[in-house]
Amino acid sequence: MNDREILNLICAAEREAAALILEAHDIMAENKSDRRDVVTEYDRRVQALLIERLSAALPGARFFCEENDRHDDLRAEHVFIIDPIDGTMNFVHGFHHSCISAAYMRGGELRAAAIYNPYVSELFTAVKGEGAQLNGRPIHAAETPLSENVVCCGTSPYNPELADRTFGLMKTAFLAGLDIRREGAAALDLCSVAAGRAGVYFELGLSLWDYAAGKLIVEEAGGVCLTLDGAPMPMDPSRPTVLAGGRQAVREFLELTGKC
Repeated sequence: MNDREILNLICAAEREAAALILEAHDIMAENKSDRRDVVTEYDRRVQALLIERLSAALPGARFFCEENDRHDDLRAEHVFIIDPIDGTMNFVHGFHHSCISAAYMRGGELRAAAIYNPYVSELFTAVKGEGAQLNGRPIHAAETPLSENVVCCGTSPYNPELADRTFGLMKTAFLAGLDIRREGAAALDLCSVAAGRAGVYFELGLSLWDYAAGKLIVEEAGGVCLTLDGAPMPMDPSRPTVLAGGRQAVREFLELTGKC
């Protein structure tokens, strides 16, 4: 099975799982690590559906997922990295800005990814070496300076000790760019970068399932996905800082923050 065929399987599974999100009602949230880190039955149901469909299509595949501590070996030959509902807090509170995110990694390399926002029927996809698309049409990261771009950011809500640094970077970005957006779904922020809607996205700590699919989509759209030190993004559970965007805007942001 080639990468394009695997992408098609991911997309089909995500579209099927999206019905669970759109039909959700009486949503009850449970706390995980703290009051900001929440999970719902729908997170678990979406994840279970994706694992079932992808396991059936690719027997022996391994999974690295947000819920239920399903963290298989990332060094396996075939690995799917899944965030069943990115933006769970948005989902719980009815903001209608959440998505299903899944990436496929073969031999330690990202090969295919899909991020689906069911509320607006936007499906962002990428296959290694084939570019990125939104609903089947090519997308491209911005090629303009930071001063001509909106900046997306995350506030690392599970790590309040990072608040001062986060809001300091937000002020820097606000003064240098056009405006700030904090929308509460990292995968969709990365898609906004890939589509050229935002010139830069940053956050001080993300899990692999938050950024794996978005990383490939950004890179295939011609953008870059780095740490805030300007280093390559690790494909491991280390929760690194994330800086993604168009090449010029990212370079200027790194210069402003003293990391270049």
